[in-house]
Amino acid sequence: MSVDSRSARIAVTGATGHIGGLVTQSLADAGVPQRLIARSVNRLPQLAGADSAETTYGDQERALAALAGIDTLFMVSAAESADRLDQHRTFIDAAAAAGVRHIVYTSFLGAAPDATFTLARDHWVTEEHIRASGLAFTFLRDSFYLDFLPALAGEDGVIRGPAGDGLVGAVARSDIAAVAVSVLQDLDSHVGQTYNLTGREALTLSEAASIITEVTGKRTTYVEETLEEAYESRASYNAPAWELDAWVSTYTAIAQGELALITTTVEDLVGRPPLTLREFLTAQLDIA
Repeated sequence: MSVDSRSARIAVTGATGHIGGLVTQSLADAGVPQRLIARSVNRLPQLAGADSAETTYGDQERALAALAGIDTLFMVSAAESADRLDQHRTFIDAAAAAGVRHIVYTSFLGAAPDATFTLARDHWVTEEHIRASGLAFTFLRDSFYLDFLPALAGEDGVIRGPAGDGLVGAVARSDIAAVAVSVLQDLDSHVGQTYNLTGREALTLSEAASIITEVTGKRTTYVEETLEEAYESRASYNAPAWELDAWVSTYTAIAQGELALITTTVEDLVGRPPLTLREFLTAQLDIA
């Protein structure tokens, strides 16, 4: 672990990932001191005003050391795994023991014990553990990522799943990161708040496929599956049951209307509207 003598008061996890990486870069650009926490510090970006610490969520001793001197923790949810909840609990407990005062946690839209999307139930349990810790909190409940929609298609360009004609108000990871940065720089205004973060349009997967085709030129279509077909078509991956349930419930949550919500929260907090799928894809093509 390589924590230097500077007093980094904000810690950011997931700094080698998409959302965490965007947050750390924005904080550095704003001159905000921070500590970057990752499994391997060798993969972390070199940013002005940032020091680093190496730990996993499930290693309480190293997490305690990594969070020493931290007031605010931006906690990106851990990678999906069978023991993710245990990892979350360990890390939250370490944060409380280390003296962290406020956790900003990336949760999921509609997090609830009976959510159709199975991983949203895990987010609910994590939220409840943060509440029980006595720490101040802000929950960023993200819809599905816009960035993820093109990746739903297989090599044949077909998105398959039991989503029916349900709508999803997907949100870009860059918009989530912008909200997080706004919250982290004005914490007193966001204590105890739960924010539902969505895009500004709700699409069926058929509509999303049409937009992907039009913008990228890659022919993409949506094919409806029954629940039984969805499990059968994914059986060849030999994934554990919890992972299969997560994959399939991605679609059934859309079918149930649980991801159709559209809010103005992104614009309210960052002063600009969130990206549409068309805008996101166009921007990606421009970067490429």
